[in-house]
Amino acid sequence: MTEEPAPAAVAPTAVATVTYDDFKKLDLRVGTIKAAERVVGSDKLLKLTVSLGSEERTLAAGLAELKSPEELVGRKIIVVANLAPRKLRGIESQGMLLAACPEGDFAKLALVSVEGGAEDGWKVY
Repeated sequence: MTEEPAPAAVAPTAVATVTYDDFKKLDLRVGTIKAAERVVGSDKLLKLTVSLGSEERTLAAGLAELKSPEELVGRKIIVVANLAPRKLRGIESQGMLLAACPEGDFAKLALVSVEGGAEDGWKVY
């Protein structure tokens, strides 16, 4: 039985270095997806309702080709809570969830989530 070689690691694309002060500007919060629905007229967008503890936010996320609304409800995620709102297909997105994948391979997208007793609204450091 021959072992298949491990896939070669993809080098990350070079991006600008940010300072610690730049990083501190991000307000990353724990949230729970309370509701998810497909956006009419879009194959890619889902409209998410996310609890950040003291408030609920609407997020538009390009996940519809990868995740069903049903598998997202109840998931604990990390949200960029101080991102300027942006309208996508008529929905005002009030933040962005964090996700990871090999560079450019969105079919392998995984949501960044939290474990244990992290509560909605907790700040991520």
